Amino acid sequence: MIWLGIDTSHTPLAIAIVKDDQVLAEYKSSLKITHSIGTMPAIEELLKKADIKPNEIDAIAVANGPGSYTGVRIGVTIGKTLAWTLNIPIVSISSLQVIAGNVPFFSGVVCSIMDARRGNVFAGIYVSGEVVKEAHMSLAELLQTVDEMGQPVLFVGMDVVIHWEQIKEVLGDKVQRVNAAFNLPSAAVLVELAKNQEASDVHTTVPEYLRVTEAEANWMKEQKKNGN
Repeated sequence: MIWLGIDTSHTPLAIAIVKDDQVLAEYKSSLKITHSIGTMPAIEELLKKADIKPNEIDAIAVANGPGSYTGVRIGVTIGKTLAWTLNIPIVSISSLQVIAGNVPFFSGVVCSIMDARRGNVFAGIYVSGEVVKEAHMSLAELLQTVDEMGQPVLFVGMDVVIHWEQIKEVLGDKVQRVNAAFNLPSAAVLVELAKNQEASDVHTTVPEYLRVTEAEANWMKEQKKNGN
């Protein structure tokens, strides 16, 4: 079975072609290239290198957020379009879970984060690969939550470095972080996670932002002001 994995949910772009249990080709980059411009050429180039034709793809795995509003939407839209055109299944996986999947054998709490500005983060908390919590929250709330779990904690994700001093100050000796090689999302990991999940309906596969968008927040504020 041939899978195409797509993750455009944050600055990194990750694409992979996986056949059965073998990664045929994988692309990952943290360069700030616009995903709307770079994603399809990257997919086409990877398919060419793997000598795979589009109609040979059996399933799509896509990271569905949280992350960049535009980035998440691009990946999900491309995944849905390909799945619909090729009449193949699509499986969507949390972008936070994809990052955490880089360190599957840690004995303790794995915490993947993406910076959400103003002291907030998108965070995923996992124990033995199982989801404990995925949410948009303040960094302070996250640190209190994992501290109260009373276990060693491993942080993973490109944005850990932004908050590392505060993380270390609160959690002390119980916290570690991965080296740079494990911070980038891997579309091959995305596919491995997708293999164990039920396929989504292509029409109902949607981004999961874990918070309302700025446009939605402004709309709700306007409605409230008008008494609606």
